[in-house]
Amino acid sequence: MSLHFTMSSSHSSAPKLCNPAVVGLAGFGLTTLILQLHNLELVGLGPVIWLGLFFGGLAQLIAGLQEMKTGNNFGYCAFTSYGAFWISLCAMLIAGQFGFLKASTTDVGWFLVAWTLFTAILWVGALRIHGAMATTFTLLLAGFVLLAAGHFGFPILNKVAAYVLIACALGAWYMMARIILNELYGRELLPAGKAWIGARVALVRTESRVLDVKVKTSAELAV
Repeated sequence: MSLHFTMSSSHSSAPKLCNPAVVGLAGFGLTTLILQLHNLELVGLGPVIWLGLFFGGLAQLIAGLQEMKTGNNFGYCAFTSYGAFWISLCAMLIAGQFGFLKASTTDVGWFLVAWTLFTAILWVGALRIHGAMATTFTLLLAGFVLLAAGHFGFPILNKVAAYVLIACALGAWYMMARIILNELYGRELLPAGKAWIGARVALVRTESRVLDVKVKTSAELAV
């Protein structure tokens, strides 16, 4: 037995809503990329601060608040949280330049440990979404682990983390490109890949804002 439930808007002329994830992913990816280029000593600190405050920080935070309106808990939590991460990181770096509440290398290490634990929670959720999301969050989690270790006496790991997080940034951009290009071309131009852990409830959203929810019984899942 299976339950098939469909909801559609009563107003076919309702304006189409944009997907806030495109801005959230763009800001996260670009700011992460520039920070890692800085860690590889290819870019100065200035671009990191300005991008972190406005694109990775403010823009991503706004994208997260927009995700709240769509009922997407994962996107809401991820974008608002990592937007706040970038703002707090940049504020900490700026304050350190003026000797105000200066954070030691160990302090930054514990800051990164806390974000590692937070990311681990979202990583578990990402495994149920699709392959692209699972890959990106796996790289993000690995990057945080390496950065935290790098601040506790293993600085060489900061360089390793830079390459891992550059791949993570590109993963975020891939998901951004997928949303935009698949819509423009009207087909699955860029696939997301299957979820690493299969979901029992499949949610499919179309451009007409139709929500198709399919719930399968345990017997059907075993087939």
